[in-house]
Amino acid sequence: MIKLRVVFMGTPEFAVQTLKTLHATHSVVGVYTQPDRPVGRGLGLKFSAVKDCALECGLPVLQPEKLSAPGEFERLAALLPDVVVIVAYGQILRKNILNLPALGCINIHTSLLPRWRGAAPIQWALLDGDLETGVTTMHLAEKLDAGDILLQKRIPILKEDTSKTLHDRLADLGAELVLPTLEGLVLKNLKGQPQDESGVTYASKLTKEMQWLDPKLSAEALERRVRALSPWPGTSIYLGQRLRVKQARLRQDIQGSVGQVFERAGMILLGTSQGALELQVLQWDGKKEVNPESFLNGLKGRGLGLPLLVGSPPEL
Repeated sequence: MIKLRVVFMGTPEFAVQTLKTLHATHSVVGVYTQPDRPVGRGLGLKFSAVKDCALECGLPVLQPEKLSAPGEFERLAALLPDVVVIVAYGQILRKNILNLPALGCINIHTSLLPRWRGAAPIQWALLDGDLETGVTTMHLAEKLDAGDILLQKRIPILKEDTSKTLHDRLADLGAELVLPTLEGLVLKNLKGQPQDESGVTYASKLTKEMQWLDPKLSAEALERRVRALSPWPGTSIYLGQRLRVKQARLRQDIQGSVGQVFERAGMILLGTSQGALELQVLQWDGKKEVNPESFLNGLKGRGLGLPLLVGSPPEL
């Protein structure tokens, strides 16, 4: 295969495997990633996962605050890219950049487009109870995630999948698809297919307010929520203070009062509109994660016991 001059744009851990694959096969002439950000109490600067990888590989790193800033297009054009590959970069590319490389700007998106355009496709596939998901490579367009589809690969969503496990499987899948996508474009035997607009759904950004488990929903919906929203924003119930639900299991064979946290046969359960949610790993704010036995012992030590009724969190 022809060795291409590739500009890579990406930021999070998800993009790292694709960058490594491209570096091993083509000539990566520049790596764009988000600027270093202050983190923690000391506000030290943290590199993105992509920057860490690029530096390890000896690749040039570029970190503009905005690609639209004066001089940035000229700096990119000077790299003479045959193709730009984008994986969760975090900036919008304008038309002048989209039209710059001969093979176009190729985006790797973690859904089976046109389903789940937008910011959080992995989480929304889990939240909505999808049975499968996958990765799409596409020509980037000015409209969000609306470009022509090049290749897609599907995988089943397992009943135990969390956003983390699904993220890791899809990251590997994206790295697998990038080389055949580029090869098809070079050989001109891969034609983009327009997306079916009637099948479009949107995966909106996650918010911290989404963490609260509403027992008026079914236990099945809440169990999916626990898996989908880990690690951020997580899932919680309010029992006078926030109690984080780190791991849970669906119990359709048990029914309790809606909104009541109760014990049965050593299990801690949340009653919902349909079935119960078994709370397997719990954590009070500022405390360690505990199993049901330790949770019950902690309640006894505070002079409390089950059942307890879930309240409305102060933020709401």
